Amino acid sequence: MWRRFGEWRGERPFWAGTFTLCAGLPIMYFPYTHLNLQGVALALSTTSGAASLIIGVLLVVLGVSLWFQQHARVFAGVATLLLSLVSFPLANFGGLFIGLLCGLIGGSLACAWIPPEALCPENASAFRASGADTAQGAGAVGTGTGD
Repeated sequence: MWRRFGEWRGERPFWAGTFTLCAGLPIMYFPYTHLNLQGVALALSTTSGAASLIIGVLLVVLGVSLWFQQHARVFAGVATLLLSLVSFPLANFGGLFIGLLCGLIGGSLACAWIPPEALCPENASAFRASGADTAQGAGAVGTGTGD
């Protein structure tokens, strides 16, 4: 079962989806909770609650779509980057910078991910056998094309 999960994970931008999904959670959470920091009550509920909810839900949906619709990875990556940047002024500094940073990392990973089939044939079999999550061999992508 663990090996099947590794194969499934290797065929899609898994970590991009995970970071994107994790970006939406703090953006949705902080406007609707009251934090207590050593006796000091901190309420972040402002008029940005609706914007936080919309941005957070969209980021969660984009994260799940990166897992199951990997052909839309560039669109989802760019949308994640834009929503993360928009969350900074609209959603309590991007979920206290946690959601902002996770969204920027997830969107960047989604835009940079290369499917295993796009690699050279000799590298694609090694890629699947290693169980790697992302294509990190940038030199392998341009080999044999006269670059």
